[in-house]
Amino acid sequence: MAVVTIVGAGVIGLSWARLFGQAGWEVRISDPRPDLKDVVDQHLGGLSVSTSHDLAEAAPGADFVQECGPERIELKEELFGILALNTGSGVVLASSSSSLLPSAIAKGNPVAERILVGHPFNPPELMPLVEVVPGPDTAERTVDRAVEVYRALGKTPIRLKKEVPGFVGNRLQKVFNDQAMYLVQQGVIDVADMDELVRASLGLRWATVGPFESGVLGGGPGGMRHLVEHVGSQMTFDIGTPDPDDLGETLDQVEQAYGTGKEAYERLVKIRDDRTRAILKPLGWPSGPSAGK
Repeated sequence: MAVVTIVGAGVIGLSWARLFGQAGWEVRISDPRPDLKDVVDQHLGGLSVSTSHDLAEAAPGADFVQECGPERIELKEELFGILALNTGSGVVLASSSSSLLPSAIAKGNPVAERILVGHPFNPPELMPLVEVVPGPDTAERTVDRAVEVYRALGKTPIRLKKEVPGFVGNRLQKVFNDQAMYLVQQGVIDVADMDELVRASLGLRWATVGPFESGVLGGGPGGMRHLVEHVGSQMTFDIGTPDPDDLGETLDQVEQAYGTGKEAYERLVKIRDDRTRAILKPLGWPSGPSAGK
């Protein structure tokens, strides 16, 4: 049985652990939190999972490592230093980081060739995408192995040609979210209607075709070139930017629309996950692991 070491038992780490466990991997989770065993029993019952507060104890013998710790570069450097000393040659050391570059994580690490970012969209067990981001010192065989593992888990791994801050998914998300925030701040639309608008238009469209393919279709027989030269030529308005010092009213709207706290969070998670599961199969996305390795 293949062995994966998951570093960090937060939302992302537990979701990765469930995905690997359901694929038949032996799962080890390392986290210093005192309630680690209780959290694992609550969220990962029925799976083959062992726990340890000591990463140096959880890492030896692993076939793959998925790090899901806090987004602090000093901590990442410490964790990957421990992993470098306690994992075998050829073992991929992947970080779930959504913002830190693999070159920064691997700086000064003697096994930099085995380090990359495997950035999922939340929750990893449901969302197909994993961005595989190599650093300048990452070996090609490391990227190949990571892609192989993620694909066997039923994911859609997309390898980036080079690292860039925010990678690709989060860069797109930031631009979109900034504009959504700006339009709410300007009184053009309220929070609940913005979410409904996106679900009823761009969200639905982009679940079936990407932006470039959408451009091809939008241009009709003339393709995207026709769209750019005609409708696109009139998209000359200033899009504006949100005011970071004036977010309070917008955040109030968000809380009024969706609530806060554990009960509201769990309700929204269920709605999101039920909807995601419902659309994965009709869209042709893999619905689960295809193999254990």
